[in-house]
Amino acid sequence: MIVDFIREHADDQPADGLRWGVEPICAVLTEHGVKIAPSTYYEWKDKLPSKRDERDQVLLEHIRRVHQENLVCTDPAGVADTQPEGIPVARCTIERLMRADGLAGAVRGKVKRTTIAGAGPRPDDLVRRNFEPLAPNRLWVADFTYVSTWAGWVFVAFVIDAYARRILGWRAATTMTAELVLDAVEQAIWTREQDGWDQFDQLVAHNDRGAQYLSVAYSERLAEAGIKPSVGAVGSSYDNALAESINGLYKTEVIRRQGPWRDVNAVEIATAKWVDWYNHRRLNEYCGDMPPAVLEQVHYAQQQPSAAS
Repeated sequence: MIVDFIREHADDQPADGLRWGVEPICAVLTEHGVKIAPSTYYEWKDKLPSKRDERDQVLLEHIRRVHQENLVCTDPAGVADTQPEGIPVARCTIERLMRADGLAGAVRGKVKRTTIAGAGPRPDDLVRRNFEPLAPNRLWVADFTYVSTWAGWVFVAFVIDAYARRILGWRAATTMTAELVLDAVEQAIWTREQDGWDQFDQLVAHNDRGAQYLSVAYSERLAEAGIKPSVGAVGSSYDNALAESINGLYKTEVIRRQGPWRDVNAVEIATAKWVDWYNHRRLNEYCGDMPPAVLEQVHYAQQQPSAAS
């Protein structure tokens, strides 16, 4: 307690401009019956935690709790998000504390391919591996992945807007059919209509050459909505890298962490929770440490003044 008192007041600047040093404070305390030598203070001061150590301990308690509560939902680097709780802290600080405490995020496993090339004519590749559009509703990417359950295989399809990496549509089914991917794109269109951002005249929907995406029903739905189709190559992960990256993130943060899975219903519930968290609360480094939905809102808010003028 005495050492804390000295440390707290040794740097005070009194009104007369004189600075209180350790030696004068120790002398005054000794005169009043609280005997302490400057050497004793310095010896104990070195043993006390610094202000950085004290803040690290407070942060670490929050990080441990956030990591435990969101065990399924750490970010790709395994970094717990504290900023939504009103605790601004640098990403490197969280990484340092997690590393020192032995906390780690999820580690991605190998990817199993589900693409079966479709026959017949195919749309051109309009994307050319450029997955960084300048605005929402310029590029959607689509793909699906698989989940092993006690009841058999479950296939989960996603539709992602490349601007902020927001998941607009998804669907889980026990069969790998055109209906699976069509339902996912229907939800994506519905999501944009609900938000009032349903202008698709500049939108390209990109996927690989899987037979499901080359079906007549899927192609007709894109044409009906005014969305231009784009198709990459089979066997080239780079041609649809963004969609495959989201698939890998989903498998890492949800499927491998929460399994084993009973059936399609269990997968659907977990996927719905993850997509909601991913879109609205998960800090995304690509989005400037904002959730994807927030980055989209920021973009549209910035467009309003120019639209009004």
